[in-house]
Amino acid sequence: MEVFHFGAGSIGRGFIGKILSENSYNVTFIDVNEEIISQLNKDNEYTVETVGANSKTETVKNVCGLLSGDLEGIKRKVPETDLITTAVGANVLEIIAPTVAEIIKFRKNSGITRYINIIACENKLEASTFLKSKVEKYLDENEKEYMETYAGFVNSAVDRLIPPRKIEGKEATYTIVEDFNEWIADETLIKGELTLKGMIKKKDLTPYIERKLFTVNTGHIIAAHMGVYMNYETIDQAVCDEKIRKIIIGAMEESGAVLIKRYGFDKEEHEKYIQKILKRFENKYLGDSTVRVGREPLRKLGVRERLIRPLLGTLEYGLPNENLLTGISYALKYDVPSDRESVELQEMLKTAGVEETLKKVTENSIPDELITIIKSNYEKL
Repeated sequence: MEVFHFGAGSIGRGFIGKILSENSYNVTFIDVNEEIISQLNKDNEYTVETVGANSKTETVKNVCGLLSGDLEGIKRKVPETDLITTAVGANVLEIIAPTVAEIIKFRKNSGITRYINIIACENKLEASTFLKSKVEKYLDENEKEYMETYAGFVNSAVDRLIPPRKIEGKEATYTIVEDFNEWIADETLIKGELTLKGMIKKKDLTPYIERKLFTVNTGHIIAAHMGVYMNYETIDQAVCDEKIRKIIIGAMEESGAVLIKRYGFDKEEHEKYIQKILKRFENKYLGDSTVRVGREPLRKLGVRERLIRPLLGTLEYGLPNENLLTGISYALKYDVPSDRESVELQEMLKTAGVEETLKKVTENSIPDELITIIKSNYEKL
C-alpha cells in the first residue's frame, strides 16, 4: 500500500508518517527540504525517540522522499496511491493544492476508479475541507465531478507535541516526540474503507476538534506568548512560572466551561484532561521553543482560532473570561523580528492602535467593552 505524505517535518515524520508506516504503508514524503528528502532516500528509514514517562527509541521503515517540484516523480507513484495525508502547516495547504489537483487529474485521465482519501492533519478547523476548496480552483467541471465521486477530503483533529529541532550528531531525519498522540478522523467523509491503527474514527468530529483547540492550543499559545514576554526560552520553563501557570490554567478552565456547556463533556473528566495537558507542557525533554509556538500571531488571533473562538463561546454562554482576555493581551505583545506576522502586528499596533488592530484582526467579533479590557491589560504590561 502506498501513501503520499506532504510535509517531511517533525510532525510528518514523528506522528503521521510513523502511524502510516506501522500500518504497512510505503510512505512517500513530499517536501521542499532537500536535506531531509535526500536522507530519507539514502536510508529508507529514520529514528523516532519518544521522551517522557514512556521513553523509547523506534525505527520507522518503508519510507522515501520526493521534492515538491518533482511532479513527474509524483505522477509515477499515483497509480498505486490511494491515500494522501499532510502535515505542512495550515498556511501551506494553499501552496500544495495545485499538486493535489494534478494527482486528481492524473487519476481521472488514467481511468482510476478506486477511492482516494485526503486527510489534512493541521492545526486548523476543517483543514481538509479548506484544502478541497483550493484544489477545486485548478480543476474543470468534469475533473471536479470525478473528485466528488472518488476523492474523500477527510477532516481530522491531531494532537502531538513535536518540536522541530536538529539533534547534534544525529541524522537530519532523527525526530524527538512526546509520549502522547491523538488522531481523530471524521468517518462520515471517508470514501470507501479506511481503518488505521492509531487513528480514531468519529461521526461528529467537532467536539474533539474544539476540545483540542480550546485546551491544548489555547494553553500552549498563552504559555508561548507570556513566555516570550517574560524571557523564557522553552514552554516547560514558562509553565513553571507561577504567574504564567495561573493564567494558563484559568484560560483552559474558562474555555473548558464552554466545551462542557456546548457538548456536555463531563466536568471532572475535563479537569483531568486539563491536568494531562499541563503535564505535557512540563515535559522538559521536548525543549519546545516559546518563539516557535508563539509564531504567526495574526493567524492565531483569528476569529476561528485558539484565543478568540473560546472567548466568543464565553460570551455565548455568559461565562467568565478574565484569563482569556489576559492571554489576548499578551498575544499583542508578541514582538519577534524573525516572524513576519509579528512584525506586521507590531506595525499595525503602532499605526492604528490596539482597538483598531483587534477589530481588524478579529473581524469585529469582540464587543467594545472587552476590547477596552484587553487594551487596559496591554497598556499595563
